[in-house]
Amino acid sequence: MSNDKGLQDAHVRIGTKQTTRAVELGQATEVYVANDADQRLISKIVVLCEKHGVKITYVDTMIELGEACSIEVGAAMAAVIKQ
Repeated sequence: MSNDKGLQDAHVRIGTKQTTRAVELGQATEVYVANDADQRLISKIVVLCEKHGVKITYVDTMIELGEACSIEVGAAMAAVIKQ
């Protein structure tokens, strides 16, 4: 990812459930989605983000997204939260 530091410094919610909830509650400003995540999950969050006007940024792998979020496992998606 090109902006690893920006994601590490931001308030984020990591994972499918937390990201979905953040978007539904209007707390998310941007959502990062791993391209190698389950396509059913990706399609659901894309529709939800479009509905709520949230920007989506795609990342190549779940491992790369996990590292950008400072966790030791992969992450399918993560949401940057409004402050």
